[in-house]
Amino acid sequence: MAADPTAADPPAHIATRIGRRAGTWFPLVVLAAGAVAVTVPGPFLSLAPAINPLLMVIMLGMGMTLRGADFAVVARRPVPLLIGVLAQFVIMPLTAWCLVSVISLDPAIAVGVILVAAAPGGTASNVMAYLAKGDVALSVAMTSVSTLVAPVATPLLVQWLAGSYLPVDTLGMFRSIVQIVIIPIAVGVLLRRFLPRLVDGLVPWMPTVSVAVITLVVLAVVAGSASAVLVSGLIVFGVVIALNGVGLLLGYGAARVSGLDEAARRAVSIEVGMQNSGLAAGLARTHFAPEAALPAAIFSVWHNISGSILASFWSRRPPLPR
Repeated sequence: MAADPTAADPPAHIATRIGRRAGTWFPLVVLAAGAVAVTVPGPFLSLAPAINPLLMVIMLGMGMTLRGADFAVVARRPVPLLIGVLAQFVIMPLTAWCLVSVISLDPAIAVGVILVAAAPGGTASNVMAYLAKGDVALSVAMTSVSTLVAPVATPLLVQWLAGSYLPVDTLGMFRSIVQIVIIPIAVGVLLRRFLPRLVDGLVPWMPTVSVAVITLVVLAVVAGSASAVLVSGLIVFGVVIALNGVGLLLGYGAARVSGLDEAARRAVSIEVGMQNSGLAAGLARTHFAPEAALPAAIFSVWHNISGSILASFWSRRPPLPR
């Protein structure tokens, strides 16, 4: 019997369609959430204790999407991956340090700028790399490897570059990253290995879940630092725009100087410029003052806007073969 053309779409197709729309509107949703949290912070202050558990949900979803093929690029093309990951943990932290050294900021906010710069790549960068006609496999590998390196690299970088502003609990930050990032990713990988049918049903919904979770995180972070937003918001926004812009530009430059092809240059540029700002916000709330999470909250909004603009520009210019 012929299929009924009016029958409902399979759940996976519905989830994919909703996720695509959620991703399209994500920057505006997060921007609106930030505006609401600044205007009426009270109702969202109770979300603060949930920030880290919410981030663990995103990392669980990342783990469920990882496959062995995502790491095959490590063996096939170690040089581009090494260049990208080094650029990630060199360009952004040093840029942040330079910015906070020349611009007078509250110590907690200065630490927050360095913290978001020292965070690993964000998963949204993989989508932007795809839209920009970049090397998606390299982008995914960079996100995965930088995330796995983060428990060691991020605390050490923050200690080195931000220790003069506020005391840094390096070991405590290491433990937090393991708890927020490594354990949920490991659980996600195990779920994919032993319960693949369950994971196949859940994965299409993860983009929508991620948008919802990051929105809640922004509500909590901005509400907790609403007074700082009103006092220093414009300055911090300018610093964040500069940090993101320099990361995108120098990421591309580092890949070009290293002789990578155009598709890889685009992937490295986007990967370096787009950070896991949610993780930075969670670490800032846990180990520093609430104001330290403000740069991460603003970065969460801005890097999706700038990434979308850059991806749209590159999408109309297919990379030429070498």
